[in-house]
Amino acid sequence: MIRFSTAGESHGEALIALVSGVPAGVPIDLERVNRELWRRQQGYGRGGRMKIETDKAHILSGVRHGKTIGSPIAIEMINRDWKNWEEKLPVEPGNAALHQSVASPRPGHADLPGALKYNFQDARYVLERASARESTSRVAAGAIAKEMLRALGIEIASHVVRVGRVELERNASWYEIAALGAKEEVAMGCVDAATEERMKEEVEEAARTGDTVNGVFEVVVHGLPAGVGTFANWDERLDAHLAFAVMSIQAVKAVEIGHGVVAASSFGSAVHDAIYYSEDVEKKPTRFERHQNNAGGIEGGISNGEDVVVRGYLKPISTLRKPLESVRFDTREKTSASYERSDICVVPAAGVIGEAMVALTIAAQVQAKFGGDSLLELKRNFEGYLEQIRRF
Repeated sequence: MIRFSTAGESHGEALIALVSGVPAGVPIDLERVNRELWRRQQGYGRGGRMKIETDKAHILSGVRHGKTIGSPIAIEMINRDWKNWEEKLPVEPGNAALHQSVASPRPGHADLPGALKYNFQDARYVLERASARESTSRVAAGAIAKEMLRALGIEIASHVVRVGRVELERNASWYEIAALGAKEEVAMGCVDAATEERMKEEVEEAARTGDTVNGVFEVVVHGLPAGVGTFANWDERLDAHLAFAVMSIQAVKAVEIGHGVVAASSFGSAVHDAIYYSEDVEKKPTRFERHQNNAGGIEGGISNGEDVVVRGYLKPISTLRKPLESVRFDTREKTSASYERSDICVVPAAGVIGEAMVALTIAAQVQAKFGGDSLLELKRNFEGYLEQIRRF
């Protein structure tokens, strides 16, 4: 079973990703892994931290001669900003006078509940781990999962469908979405140029007023065959796993599969995807097809052969340049919330993080269904199953 974990703090020495369960023999292109990390740092409205860091993956174990070897994969990403924090956040006791506290909790962050939970007298240690900087490790782990899925012909991409009040008002094709990942410049990550310009204006307005802006990203899985996931137990449903994974991303407050939000206010005849039968066996792994995909590629907790579509709904970034009211930890007096360097908009970057979490989830589900200690064995099982459903 594929599992992953992360370690590290926002201003610590390094970030770590640990991925286990990946079959032996999966080709790992380090340039593609680093490009995923680069994509996470892009987008209109990012903060000053992105000017400091240039995230690069240093693979410590689990990959040799360009391929996985079946053992746990450990990846390190150095924090260049550590040199500015080494005396403020030492592992040893250090000089307490140099400690940079977060004296008043910031609304919308984990500051206050985290301080209460762990009995911290300020929110510095909460901030360091709760920060979205942690998502760097997720993207590195997700890049490994993508490499495994790519070997099976399964691709994952994302795009931005809304920023603030500006929304993409048409459907995007898979090919439009996939093409965004190859761009050398990333603004808003929207497939429509005119809509993207309006999104940028929305970010600029938030910047002028010292505010932050929210949005929605969409992740699409292309090439996943029908039959992944199950209805047999509540905690084995594919959509449940995806919702859990995407909901865990910092600032995500809601997750949607397919057109689930619209479906909640529609009649069944307008929502459910009619089924057709095609004689064209080369078109898809199965001859059963749909002319629309409101279900987002999942029915009854099982992939149905259409593209899997997941949306993440982001709240505005919680750190404001014009801070909201708060209370000091030490005196309990009314004050303004602490301010840490922050972004104005992170929706495009959140889409890349969403890709990583979806990739890790799909890879784990694929590995659970098809098994295989090596890529050769996994592909044999996978291709045998494709032939089975093609002949159904």
